[in-house]
Amino acid sequence: MGQDARQMILTPALCRAARGLLDWTQSDLAERSEVSRSTIRDFEGSRHDIHRATAAQLRRAFEEGGVIFMDVDGCGMGVCQRNGSLPQA
Repeated sequence: MGQDARQMILTPALCRAARGLLDWTQSDLAERSEVSRSTIRDFEGSRHDIHRATAAQLRRAFEEGGVIFMDVDGCGMGVCQRNGSLPQA
């Protein structure tokens, strides 16, 4: 698989994909990650980058929700859902 999920860079597209996989709104993610909805909105819209600590908070919330970040050979980073995890809105 390659790159450790802790070292991967969270991109706006990965953030949107992980949120979609869990069927979370930006507000749901904001509540679970303790990151403001406006920061999430601006990041996902590629209006600005986020700090490493903020990316870690978002990643942690996604992982606690059942998302796995993985490096797919030949395709780059992607997201999938841990077995037995159901979306939590």
